[in-house]
Amino acid sequence: MKRRATPHTDWCARDHRCNLAEHRAPSLTIHLDGGGVAVLTRVKSASGREHADVTLSVPLADSNPAARRQLAGLLADTRTMVGRAAALARPHPRHAASTKG
Repeated sequence: MKRRATPHTDWCARDHRCNLAEHRAPSLTIHLDGGGVAVLTRVKSASGREHADVTLSVPLADSNPAARRQLAGLLADTRTMVGRAAALARPHPRHAASTKG
């Protein structure tokens, strides 16, 4: 498979993380209270679209019912977080109207 090389961004790692015309920034790792870890990486895909790649590691309870409650809460919180980030990417209606014409 051959792809045309794409120019590096000013934020990408410029190493093995950039492959198949995808560019990745150095990952930011955050150690959370309670033993969890979050890893955040900025990515520019071959199509030119940028996104955040987020990986979470969260310790779960020993009992299945408690672990399932944790997972349900994690899913709900993740939905909220992604929705909030997506809303920030959209132009605010008031600002969008003032930039037209």
